[in-house]
Parts: sequence; C-alpha cells; structure tokens
Amino acid sequence: MSAPNAPPSALSRETPPALLAGLPPVLDAGTTILVLGSFPGNASLVARQYYAHPRNQFWPLVSAVLGEDLAARPYPQRLQGLLARGIGVWDVLATCVRKGSLDSAIRQAQANQFDLLHARCPRLRKVCFNGKAAGRFAPGFADAGFETLVLPSSSPANAQISFEQKLAQWRNILM
Repeated sequence: MSAPNAPPSALSRETPPALLAGLPPVLDAGTTILVLGSFPGNASLVARQYYAHPRNQFWPLVSAVLGEDLAARPYPQRLQGLLARGIGVWDVLATCVRKGSLDSAIRQAQANQFDLLHARCPRLRKVCFNGKAAGRFAPGFADAGFETLVLPSSSPANAQISFEQKLAQWRNILM
C-alpha cells in the first residue's frame, strides 16, 4: 500500500530564514580602540546586547585585560566601562541571513557602513577583530589607516583554544 499523497500546501518546505539586523555601534568621540565581531549570535539578538550568550568569553576576556570586572556589572554599566576606557564595540556585518548562530551559516551578508568612523571617532587608532570571520575585514581597515589586530574568537564555538591562550592574545588590545 502506498502512502497517501499530501496536498501541495502540506509539503515540507522550509521557510527561508529572515534577514537579520545587527546591533547599533557602541562608540563615541573618545573611542580609541574598536572591537569588531562578525554578527551577533541569536542570544545577543534576542537580548539586544553584545556577547549575551553566557558561555561567550568576551566579557571575561575584556574584564581580565582591563583589570576591572565588567562581566559582573549590568549590561549598561559594562558598556559605560568600555567607553570610559576608550573601547567601542560593533560588528562588521549590518545584516545577514543565518540559521543558528555560527559564522559559517551566514549568507547574504551586508557590511556596516564604516566610512564615517574617522568623523565619529576622531581618536580611533586601532581596530581589533573578534575572530577570523570578522578578521577578513582587517585589510580594508589597515588601508584606511587603522592599526589592526585579529584576535581568537571569544565564541563558545571556539573551544579548541583555552581561555588563557585567548587572554594572552587579547591583552594586545591595549598595546
């Protein structure tokens, strides 16, 4: 006996993923160092906070680099703590289509508009990239006159490198 035919409307079709929009930049005229990720993960998009996934090591890494426990503070105070030290946060991508949170799943990516960075952040001298995916943008920033640094990703997906190994490289943010 053959299986009954399903009506066309009931055929298993995946709805294409929606276009996702990133988070606004956290920077000001006093920003001297900018940390760029690739695109916020799902936890960050839902919370509307950079690096909101509890296993992402961004906040512990930055806290250790600065010698100040930003990770223990409420999110708005974390951002204030970064800006007070001249550090901004943003992502290289403004929008994309992605199923899940992995960079490897990013499709239809559109970069953020960085052409106004010199005007918005006249003291900006160094752009650090949180992971290899974001680091692909480093040559363009170097061409624009910024010092660049590609760091190991703070993502929980980057578990092959220990926290201590990451921290040794993340300390170079301030150098």
